[in-house]
Amino acid sequence: MDMQRKDIHSSEIPVVCRACEARHGGVCGALSPEQLVELSKHSTRKRLVAGTEVVGQGEDMGAFANIMRGVVKLTRMMPDGRQQIVGLQFAPDFLGRPFAEESPHSAETATDAEICTFPRQMLERLVGRTPDLEHKLYQQSLKELDEARDWMLTLGRKNAQEKVASFLFLIATHYDPETVDGSVFDLPLSRADIADFLGLTIETVSRQFTRLRKDGVIQIENNRHVIVPDIERLQHSAGID
Repeated sequence: MDMQRKDIHSSEIPVVCRACEARHGGVCGALSPEQLVELSKHSTRKRLVAGTEVVGQGEDMGAFANIMRGVVKLTRMMPDGRQQIVGLQFAPDFLGRPFAEESPHSAETATDAEICTFPRQMLERLVGRTPDLEHKLYQQSLKELDEARDWMLTLGRKNAQEKVASFLFLIATHYDPETVDGSVFDLPLSRADIADFLGLTIETVSRQFTRLRKDGVIQIENNRHVIVPDIERLQHSAGID
């Protein structure tokens, strides 16, 4: 009986949502079939090429999104024009900040990506009447806070090799949630962006890639395709317990 009820329950979920990674691992997993139907009527899936701005710093946040595929980089700009990559988001992360009028940073696709967007007011209404959804968003906020603190440690205390290895470990373990084996991937950022993200020079980043390659920690093909023979060895190189 329970299995039958579960099957009926699942059949009520919109077809477009059934295989969605963001529904299983992201905020939409907190919604009932009826709420998913309501949300899907107003949602739009978009395929974006690398370098597409999703939202600009200080712009009105009229819509939120779930990242379905790809990598999105978050950037803050200072008044004098200097900018800093302050974070990376992967599927099935939620892109946006409920109840905020403006975006505190710009969000741009670092790779070709796919997102599912929905109106801000629609989601905020669902948050108001769905405690589980509010809890999911709260959990993601805490997760991002923990990751930001971990990255502060990386930037403040790790040496150059550990920083580069930490970046590679981050990509290997977050890039594609549908792939169990994260040992093969294409770098989602250019050398210049990696240097910006890590607070290093491009030359230092290139030297550390060469050193990790010579030590057998990674293999690199065509300058962007990375193979990690032993993920635990990469983790150790990153100084991560």
